[in-house]
Amino acid sequence: MGLFYEVLSAINNPNQRGNIDQLGAIANTVQQLTSNRGIEPSTMMGVVSSLGSLLRPALRQQRTTGGMGAVESLVNQFTGGNAGLGALGGFLTPQLQQQLTQGISQKTGLSANVLQGMLSTLVPAALGILNMGSTTPGAKSAPNNILNAFLDSDNDRDVDLGDVFKFTSRFLNPAH
Repeated sequence: MGLFYEVLSAINNPNQRGNIDQLGAIANTVQQLTSNRGIEPSTMMGVVSSLGSLLRPALRQQRTTGGMGAVESLVNQFTGGNAGLGALGGFLTPQLQQQLTQGISQKTGLSANVLQGMLSTLVPAALGILNMGSTTPGAKSAPNNILNAFLDSDNDRDVDLGDVFKFTSRFLNPAH
């Protein structure tokens, strides 16, 4: 739940990019993908959780080789929807895409072919969540607290993207 608190903090901070409309658009994208593919919502949360756990080491490697600025730049490129996997260039290589689809398939039971077709929507959605913590144009530059929490330097595992989407749904659609 820690990562979701960082998302809420970004929404409440005028110096960070996060806002409720952006959060809603990202959540809606994932919900549409879930219904269009006929996937159970709980299975989709497993897919998103697995995606996050597999993206984290790749982003950490990017940080090791290019610095935090390179990771922030990469995340900034994919804000606002379906950028497509081709736009990820050298970061999300065909080999990494295959690792992602196979790893998620093993954890969720969905076929790798189905997952491959979903990556072009899910990866930009995940990166869009991470980008919500970046500084707004004109504001004093500050670290991206959501991205830093996701990279979880203390390894407490309190950074599940599936939880972020689950809590986002509850936040945006409170029970009456």
